[in-house]
Amino acid sequence: MEYSKKDKILDTAMDLFRKKGFSAASMQDIAEACGVAKASIYKFYPSKEDLFTAAFVACHQTLLEQASELDRSGMPPGLSPKEKLSRKIEFYLYYILENHSFMIDFHELPIMENEPFMEAQKKMKIAVLTWRKEMLIETFGERLEPYAWDAVLIFRGILHEYMNGVLRKVISLPIAELADFIVDRMDAIVQDLIRTAPKSIVGERIVSSNPLDRSDEAARKGTVRDFLAAMEERIQTLPLSEASRMELRDVVGLLRKEVLSEKPNLTLLRVLKAHLEAVPELRSYLRQLKLLLT
Repeated sequence: MEYSKKDKILDTAMDLFRKKGFSAASMQDIAEACGVAKASIYKFYPSKEDLFTAAFVACHQTLLEQASELDRSGMPPGLSPKEKLSRKIEFYLYYILENHSFMIDFHELPIMENEPFMEAQKKMKIAVLTWRKEMLIETFGERLEPYAWDAVLIFRGILHEYMNGVLRKVISLPIAELADFIVDRMDAIVQDLIRTAPKSIVGERIVSSNPLDRSDEAARKGTVRDFLAAMEERIQTLPLSEASRMELRDVVGLLRKEVLSEKPNLTLLRVLKAHLEAVPELRSYLRQLKLLLT
């Protein structure tokens, strides 16, 4: 009985959050829609943030459950891998349109300050990104694996921008045709990745990093390490003597040690950066490093 009441509150809250959004839907609105006292809601959910977090998780879990069901029994027989991907994209776009209050960028909402929500958002992000990777590998094959996360990032961007176009009512193309269009674009991108075999830009770290936490220290340090390794590779191509290149690599090594330490020596950092800035080809790297460290 208690679970049923909690479930009813959650379902009602999800409906109101869909209609009004997080900020406009009040706990009193939810209580009145449920036909219960507001105090009854707080018995199960101590705050509106907790209730929204539960609704957010439930919405994403439903997305993944329905996607699995579509895979198991919702596809007509005889579809090609690309046709199956198109059906999945169509399903996903419709789901986003119907539940966009739980799928939007939350940076402008007070909920971004709520730690339980941030943790839930991170877990759901991992699940959705992993699902997207599985979709692309199933469609385009194992040859995509070395560039899978780059493809996922591109795929996410395409889905996000076209979904926004539909939400803002500036795209009139039927969703099924839009899904076919997106599949064709992804096919061209994937075939180019496989043909040209570029160095992968993003790896599995994109899954574990928290998009709402700009101070994610583990992710930042990993990115800094990779960036300094790229700087060292660039040094190897400079038209300098081997002794000069070795000296620059040593300076980057010292720089790496300082920027990744718990208490970097700021004076030493300035000296090391000044030494590297004397090389014109490295100035853009140092400019970007400054952004990574702030």
